[in-house]
Amino acid sequence: MKITATIITLNEERNIARAIESLRCCDEILILDSGSTDRTVELAANLGVRVIEEGWRGYAGQKNWAAEQATHEWILSLDADETLSEALEAEILNLKKSGPRFDAYTMPRLARYLGRWIYHSGWYPDRKIRLYDRRKARWVGDFVHESVRSEGHAGNLESDILHFTCDSLSEHLKTLDHYTTLAAQELAASKVPVPLWSLIFDPPWNFIKAYVFQRGFLDGLEGLIISYMAAFYTFLKYSKARNMS
Repeated sequence: MKITATIITLNEERNIARAIESLRCCDEILILDSGSTDRTVELAANLGVRVIEEGWRGYAGQKNWAAEQATHEWILSLDADETLSEALEAEILNLKKSGPRFDAYTMPRLARYLGRWIYHSGWYPDRKIRLYDRRKARWVGDFVHESVRSEGHAGNLESDILHFTCDSLSEHLKTLDHYTTLAAQELAASKVPVPLWSLIFDPPWNFIKAYVFQRGFLDGLEGLIISYMAAFYTFLKYSKARNMS
């Protein structure tokens, strides 16, 4: 079982070295860059990984194209702001020794937000398929929230991917603006109307869900902020979608 790690990048000089250095369990590391104007490509090349520069195809399209360029059939897909925990790296090394029993593997993702690890608020365990046989799985999703769809059986790994999210509220707001635009475009393309009552009632419900039912209050001030941002995300997404229709 040989694995190619793939990372898609655009101006990720702050994160790329940390991500690459966590991938010692992989047999190849492939960076697919879509036009970085910072030192992302230089830093990746200096670390001895394979770098391909190619135009943007959308999140799912970009990740599928990266998988197609890989030397090996097994793909470990990581975002530039993620790393493997040491425990997950060891778990993958053990899997390589014993051989895979499944066609894809999920793993939990633990986020660091405003300097704090978030264990509640609907953010954890946030399991994702990230290790998969490209002959039996591929990325899907035209606009946002892309995911791996496996035609075979999926197993579970127990150790965490570490996700280094926003260091500041201004960074979170910028990210939220970008992703709500993509989510609104997806809604508009589906031709499903967004009723006014959804715009009024869904945002506060998402706050209550994240803060109370998903125990965001246990994440302190950061949990309160995450819950508020979940409500604001819904409000912006629906408002933009209504404006597009």
